[in-house]
Amino acid sequence: MDQFWDIGVIASFALPLFNIPLILRMIERKSSEDISMIWVIGVWVCIILMTPRALMSKDLAFQVYGVMNIVFFTLVLFFSAKYRKRKKD
Repeated sequence: MDQFWDIGVIASFALPLFNIPLILRMIERKSSEDISMIWVIGVWVCIILMTPRALMSKDLAFQVYGVMNIVFFTLVLFFSAKYRKRKKD
């Protein structure tokens, strides 16, 4: 059973790292037009609401996932907003 626990902790650390290619693509193109801001904000709000529970959990995998997810998805939100082109009238 310990190997499943280890795999869960490793996966909880690794999963949020898949936000890195998305972040790098926005930085390289200096655009986030192909990403829905409603989706980004919705996911980010859900992550914010889940984070206290993750931090209070005794489950290390959930704690790691909560911290990693809030860090990397906050970066997604930041770069999505930064590279959003403003509509001109």
